[in-house]
Amino acid sequence: MEFSKRKRLKLAGDQRNAYPHSLQFYLQPPTENISLIEFENFAFDRVKLLKAVENIGVSHVKGHESYQSKLEAEIRKLKFSYRENLEDEYDARRKDHISHFILRLAYCQSEDLRRWFIQQEMDLLRFRFSILPKDKIQDFLKDSHLHFEAISKEEKTVLQEDIIASSFSSIIASSFSSSETQVDLGSVYKIPFADALDLFRGRKVYLQDGFAYVPSKDFVAIILNEFRTKLSKALALTARSLPAVQSDERLQPLLNHLSHSYTGQDYSTLGSAGKISLDQIDSLCTKSFPPCMRQLHKALRDTHHLRHGGRMQYGLFLKGIGLTLEQALQFWKQEFIRGKMDPDKIAHIGAVVNGFDLAVLDIKHNIDHFDKGYSYNIRHSFGKEGKRTDYTPFSCLKIILNNPPGQGDYHGCPFRHSDPELLKQKLQSYKISPGGISQILDLVKGTHYQVACQKYFEITHNVDDCGFSLNHPNQFFIESQRILNGGKDMKKEPIQPETPQPKPSVQKTKDASSALASLNSSQEMDMEGLEDYFSD
Repeated sequence: MEFSKRKRLKLAGDQRNAYPHSLQFYLQPPTENISLIEFENFAFDRVKLLKAVENIGVSHVKGHESYQSKLEAEIRKLKFSYRENLEDEYDARRKDHISHFILRLAYCQSEDLRRWFIQQEMDLLRFRFSILPKDKIQDFLKDSHLHFEAISKEEKTVLQEDIIASSFSSIIASSFSSSETQVDLGSVYKIPFADALDLFRGRKVYLQDGFAYVPSKDFVAIILNEFRTKLSKALALTARSLPAVQSDERLQPLLNHLSHSYTGQDYSTLGSAGKISLDQIDSLCTKSFPPCMRQLHKALRDTHHLRHGGRMQYGLFLKGIGLTLEQALQFWKQEFIRGKMDPDKIAHIGAVVNGFDLAVLDIKHNIDHFDKGYSYNIRHSFGKEGKRTDYTPFSCLKIILNNPPGQGDYHGCPFRHSDPELLKQKLQSYKISPGGISQILDLVKGTHYQVACQKYFEITHNVDDCGFSLNHPNQFFIESQRILNGGKDMKKEPIQPETPQPKPSVQKTKDASSALASLNSSQEMDMEGLEDYFSD
């Protein structure tokens, strides 16, 4: 595909010098033709990379050895460029270049998406710049149109004491004797004052004649500030031209999916059916359910009802952790028949069944309504009816980004959709320590919702590092059970053979029968798709 009709970067053929550095500012869009398969593969790999950048950046101190080694391993695994002196880096750098521009198209569509994308790209650039050989920095600056140059050795010698006094903390600076101030600052860059405002605000830089003298250890801040400015402007321009790109029917579905994409395991195909029994659900909820599902389960037990979004989210989660079709039918039926009939429906038939026990009417109505509509659609969700599609449990991204909860809803992500004070109270009710709550709320404040849930997992399971990046509620459950069972999977429950659901044999009066028949005829459901199972 062609990304732009402006000035082109020629990449055709075996042009090994097209990407002279392992990092770049992505100033020119690619213009070569690529297949849709390559387009999709590049894009999904970069999504995986940026999510790894986020998770590692929250779990480890940026710049420390563990952070550097883990991030390098992820980049190497996904076959992106990362080291300047590696041979034959063309394919990796080409993939890096093209995938960045694809994700610009996907992540320019909202302020939240742009903010997340910029932050992860900045962290990736910081890592790559930190391992860039010193003798390559000036070439990189020139290729990136950054007019910053290191001062000469003579000028650095003259200004060294002032630079050290201004660039280091007063405690460190005062610890140097006159002989010790001849420490190696590395390269020092002379930068216009206006380009070093962040360092100036933090009193980390020496100023003279309108220029800031920035040691190499602080120079990355200047680079990142320039990169942020350029990328922010580029995303704004991309958003403006997005309608033209979305007119391509091949790209529109893919771009819309990319920003909400889940790239992990499909938890509908684990062969886990029968691994849990219905009487285990309450105890498993407390021990191994993520907060989003724990919240839904409590609401269902309290009210015997969940609205549209809650039934979708919770029903598919239970299927994913091992509820069989028979168990699912029994579970939802038990809760459904305990609920109260809608007052409007009671009023609708009140005159006909005057004097009939409304509690019995509630149960009878709910049983008939369940058997008539919901049982079919539960079977549909298990791939036993209709198009025989095996529906997939929702990933964290889908829960966070799609269908936000409204008044009276319990679905969604508590870390994303709850008021901070209500979230704090909920965590307190889960017996999370004050220190743990503070860590979780700090992550939520930084919009790291999945990482906040991962921190909740580590706290509730008493582990320092869970060893995985949390992307799915069913992943939370499986990893929890693995820890609680000493690394072993759950023992599989005997699977009962599937049997037809019998029709309830509840004795009824002539008037009640007439009323219920009238009600059922007015409540015919469209059973064409799964959505009907979850609709009110």
